[in-house]
Amino acid sequence: MSVEKIIGADSPMRDLLAQFPGAQRALFRKYHIGGCSSCGFSPDETLAQVCARNGNLNSDEVLAHIQSSHAQDEKILISPRELAELLQRDKSVKLIDVRSREEFEAVKIEGSILLSQPVIQQLMASGSNAEPIVVIDHAGKNGLDAAAYFMGHGLQNVRCLRGGIDAWAQEVDTKMRRYKLG
Repeated sequence: MSVEKIIGADSPMRDLLAQFPGAQRALFRKYHIGGCSSCGFSPDETLAQVCARNGNLNSDEVLAHIQSSHAQDEKILISPRELAELLQRDKSVKLIDVRSREEFEAVKIEGSILLSQPVIQQLMASGSNAEPIVVIDHAGKNGLDAAAYFMGHGLQNVRCLRGGIDAWAQEVDTKMRRYKLG
């Protein structure tokens, strides 16, 4: 069982990102912090230091924004067991896999589609929120970015598999081969 650290202005960004995996996306979306080399931060910098060099932002307000964004991310996530139940009930669910082609070809959830430019165009052109979309990655860290992208383009019936295909293999399809990245 993991114990969450108390995060505050003096916390290093490494700890903040560990506790709030979507923090970098939240920081970039609202404050343009952390999205590129000119606005990036190091893992050892504290939240207060990052806020100070980005217009003396109020670190309490920034942390509140990160926590609020984290709560929104939690609503997007779907557990492997919930997804298995959804797939039994609803055959219209689109499983969009955002891993590399090599990972996808090695192991995948039946019926999933590898994300590609044509797949993105098809999803956007449908403009429909009727069919649920579930984004799949390896361990649940990159899928939220893809889900946020789709939601930012008007698709609202989008979820992300909590823990990615690794959690699926551990909790639902225990015969599925598991792997570790770099």
